[in-house]
Amino acid sequence: MTVTWATYEAGYFDRSEAYVAGAAVLDHEIAPRAGWSAVVRAGHVLTLVDVGGNQSGDCLIYDAVDHEERYSAQATIAAQRNAYLVEGSVLLSDEGRALMTVVGNEVERQDTIGGACSKESNTLRYGHHTMFHHACRENFLLEGARHGLGPRDLVSNINWFMNVPVEADGTLGIVDGMSAPGKRVALRAERDVLVIISNCPQVNNPCNDFNPTPLRAIVTDPEGRA
Repeated sequence: MTVTWATYEAGYFDRSEAYVAGAAVLDHEIAPRAGWSAVVRAGHVLTLVDVGGNQSGDCLIYDAVDHEERYSAQATIAAQRNAYLVEGSVLLSDEGRALMTVVGNEVERQDTIGGACSKESNTLRYGHHTMFHHACRENFLLEGARHGLGPRDLVSNINWFMNVPVEADGTLGIVDGMSAPGKRVALRAERDVLVIISNCPQVNNPCNDFNPTPLRAIVTDPEGRA
């Protein structure tokens, strides 16, 4: 069935929306503005579903055993010679090794240069009255603390479903998204990885259509070893 925000709220959402079929490992709704984290085992596929449409999912990835090795936007961009993530993109660590591969992508491109919102950046961009607004940096710190990570472990992140066009003169901005209810991105773990996601709380720019909605994280084992 076609997934819409209305059908999700009504309870008619198909519970088998994984991009890659396999034994179910986990299926979790990430509430609006909330954080989530899980270890995704090598060979398993994480499907992230944009349930309501145009909802940014900020993402950090670490080696599950050695958290000192983590996703590197710089290494990934340089290796693929593309500022955006698309199907086939290999997400590299700061050691130049593969962490995950994008094996499915239902939007035109995925962002890895726009960064994550914070209380500090909110006040600079939108005014001091936004200081109380919850932000992705806080979600990252809360979820990271569950795994022994702290502020020094935060690095440049991926923004699933966020639209950050790069103009010819190098300028960029955060504009209306290209996603829609039910759109998905799927990532295969190339080793055991820790994935941390902030369901972006931002309401001051269009990255969430000014109305944060849920994301859904589904992990499947294509080999049926769940």
